Amino acid sequence: MSRPILSTHVLDTSTGKPANGLIVKLFKKRDDSCWTLWHNTVTSSDGRIQFPFSKDFMAVGIYKLRFNVGDYYNNLNKETLYPIVEIVFNTKEDEHYHIPLLLSPYGYSTYRGS
Repeated sequence: MSRPILSTHVLDTSTGKPANGLIVKLFKKRDDSCWTLWHNTVTSSDGRIQFPFSKDFMAVGIYKLRFNVGDYYNNLNKETLYPIVEIVFNTKEDEHYHIPLLLSPYGYSTYRGS
């Protein structure tokens, strides 16, 4: 199996475990600066998503991952300051993008993974 062009991994630092069942939406920015929904999915039991896109399908552009943190913490009976976390990123041709999210009810961090 070839490596996915886009993947993410969400770790809940408040529990020290992967964020299982977190809703994630992928959007692409259009030329008119509006966003188009491209994919809607949830994290696996290990907090991961490998988006099913080839290099040909996911062209160079600006994309956004929207993590529905509010529902995730609501399901755990916890409050959160950030109901939605959005990560906007640029893509270049023929590159892999791994966008991790380190999450807690009152903070988050991201970086370009490998």
